[in-house]
Amino acid sequence: MTKVKLTILESKCRGDYCNKGDEFIVEDLCPPICHELWNTIYPSVYALKNGADLDFGDTRAKVFELKCPDGGRVMVRGETIEL
Repeated sequence: MTKVKLTILESKCRGDYCNKGDEFIVEDLCPPICHELWNTIYPSVYALKNGADLDFGDTRAKVFELKCPDGGRVMVRGETIEL
């Protein structure tokens, strides 16, 4: 089963939901992050969980990096893992 690992690369989260270095494994439910960040990354998480390759720099890969819509306060990296 494909799962997506989320890693917080940078954080200045006002709600203190995310700290740099936090990791979450997405299986079926939303991880304990704020709704604004989840709404931003969910389409990419869904695509990865369903086998998609995403644009990543000059290549296509099973990975993404996105920033929080609140001024980019949090940067998260998502990547597929097999468990």
